[in-house]
Amino acid sequence: MTDRVSVSGLQVAKPLFDLVERDVLPGLGLDSEQFWAGLSRIVETLGPERSALLTKRDSLQQQIDGWYRERQGTVPTFSDTHAFLSEIGYLVDAPDRVALATDNVDSEIAEVAGPQLVVPVSNARFALNAANARWGSLYDALYGTDAIAEDNGQERTGAYNPVRGAAVVAEAATFLDRALPLAAGSHQGAKSYRIESGDLVVGTASDGDQSLANPAQWLGSAGGDTPHSLLFRNNGLHVVLQFDAAHPIGSVSASGLKDVMVESALTVIQDCEDSVAAVDAEDKVGVYRNWLGLMRGDLEETLSKNGKTLVRRLNDDLSFDGRDGQPILLKGRSLMLVRNVGLLMQTDAVLDADGNTISECFMDALVTSACAMHDLNKRGQGKCNSRTGSVYIVEPKMHGPEEVSLINALFAEVETVLGLASNTLKVGVMDEERRTTVNLSACINAVSNRLVFINTGFLDRTGDEIHTLMELGPVIPKGEIKGERWIAAYEANNVDVGIRSGLRGRAQIGKGMWAMPDAMRAMLDTKQNHPEAGANCAWVPSPTAATLHATHYHSVDVQSVQAAIESREPASLEDIMTLPLLGGRNLSDDEIQMEVDNNCQGILGYVVRWVDQGVGCSKVPDIHNIELMEDRATLRISSQHLANWLRHGVVTEEVVEEALQRMAGVVDGQNAGDPLYEPMAGHFDSSVAYAAAHDLIFKGCEQPSGYTEPLLHARRAEKKAQSS
Repeated sequence: MTDRVSVSGLQVAKPLFDLVERDVLPGLGLDSEQFWAGLSRIVETLGPERSALLTKRDSLQQQIDGWYRERQGTVPTFSDTHAFLSEIGYLVDAPDRVALATDNVDSEIAEVAGPQLVVPVSNARFALNAANARWGSLYDALYGTDAIAEDNGQERTGAYNPVRGAAVVAEAATFLDRALPLAAGSHQGAKSYRIESGDLVVGTASDGDQSLANPAQWLGSAGGDTPHSLLFRNNGLHVVLQFDAAHPIGSVSASGLKDVMVESALTVIQDCEDSVAAVDAEDKVGVYRNWLGLMRGDLEETLSKNGKTLVRRLNDDLSFDGRDGQPILLKGRSLMLVRNVGLLMQTDAVLDADGNTISECFMDALVTSACAMHDLNKRGQGKCNSRTGSVYIVEPKMHGPEEVSLINALFAEVETVLGLASNTLKVGVMDEERRTTVNLSACINAVSNRLVFINTGFLDRTGDEIHTLMELGPVIPKGEIKGERWIAAYEANNVDVGIRSGLRGRAQIGKGMWAMPDAMRAMLDTKQNHPEAGANCAWVPSPTAATLHATHYHSVDVQSVQAAIESREPASLEDIMTLPLLGGRNLSDDEIQMEVDNNCQGILGYVVRWVDQGVGCSKVPDIHNIELMEDRATLRISSQHLANWLRHGVVTEEVVEEALQRMAGVVDGQNAGDPLYEPMAGHFDSSVAYAAAHDLIFKGCEQPSGYTEPLLHARRAEKKAQSS
């Protein structure tokens, strides 16, 4: 039984109460009664509207299910579908004009395009690494990944391979030639970088002394008369050349160049949602404590590396002397956003006056905002997050403009409770649910005074697509969905609507995650398509990936791309609503079995860590032993896909049961080196993780919007109870 504290008509779990009282509130000028009474008022005033909107989700889906059941075996026309969805209120009229009016937005969001890192804030080490990913070594990123091929003597062998090192230097020089071109010649083999009469001169082997093709790109230096660093800017992003002739790398460079530091993750989403396994007050306190430490600037993590004890903390800012003699201070940390939990889930960390659980979304909004006030209070001081006095909150899994309006009202209530100016709390709207996609301009209009971010999410969006059409017919194999017309239209629509709504130069238009953290060559070869599509941020899975992806934004001027997109024909709603159905196509037995095996293995591989160990995001080997970044969004699409095929008889329960048990053995083998791992094979009746995976598939049709959280939370709580 959880110890609770009675306050303002609420029953608050003691660990949460103690965190708020002892750590969050001191220094904010808020008293306990004001805080808890505010949460009580939010629950009482907004709780009924939230419940009504969740009921509307279910009601709309039931009407769609019935309409599709009557049309099984056919493909309804767009006009018929449009008329039906409009009649039931699923589609709403778009506003005549949307004009974004958000003020006080930091430049990393409003003006500069670059990578966005997403990380579970529950892991302090990951959270700190992400916050410090503002700057990354291009040399290290190239050397330590497959971005440089491991052939022709370039293998990663021993402490350092000079052949590979030379390939890294050459690749970095190619990047510099593209981002910071010289008037003539190349950075490759540059003999010197020196400042003469206030100008930068680069001595080259074949073309003599050269200036930059655009001399204004050089901003300044650090180190006095003999600078050890030179600062540049291209497309709004900074690059620092570091020199040290005594360094092992600098000593073999004619110019003494030891590294190329690239401004990398401009922004970071510290995630409380899909990548986190937080099912009770104890878990939530861990999440909130780390976010609080980031906002106060004092989060630390001690770790051992190569036999040494290291203390990881937030990086300091970077100082340079401007070419005009004025100091330049650049942030040493990424601008941090926090992603709160969506509207669906309840939490027993706080009970209302009647002893009922409250909305986790409401609790997140108040607590994460109060934590962020510590950053607002040190604005202009060291290790400040927002220089404009804003708090950035990403809200996931909203279905349509009414739910977005509820979030707007929630944030206004939180501002009142905390004594914040109106619209201090900014919102990022995830375009990852079908009803949000088809009503995106109305969703933006609902938060036009606080919107800073819209972002596509292929996996959740696909999971919702499958759940929405569940009763109509079987869907195509999962691997084919990305090539469907509706996906391309969905991605284009997000940009089109965002630009037409005034986001250019004021807010982020984002794209989704690169899910293969070890495939950096492939990422370099393909992910430039995100800035080329008009996205001024795109998600990456690691600081290293952020550094490599940053190079794409030096090749693409996103502001110019967005300006060109503004005049193109908008994406078609008919294309967006084209359904990924199998139709009359017959799959072979081998195709079906491979799809079932792939889904079962992926579900088990993720769920076993979530339920047994409380790991919400990790690299999970797929059926081919390729490690992929997995979170609840990947789980949603896989479980809904199998649920759909079961519903329409593409597979039988027996086939899925057999595949689950066989794949459990595969997953056990893939985790054999983990001392904390609990095998599933041979323990099908007792493994809580296996039961969770089984439920997600066989109970998938009845889950709200196909979400995985209710089943995962229940099974994780069961596992924790067994272990206590």
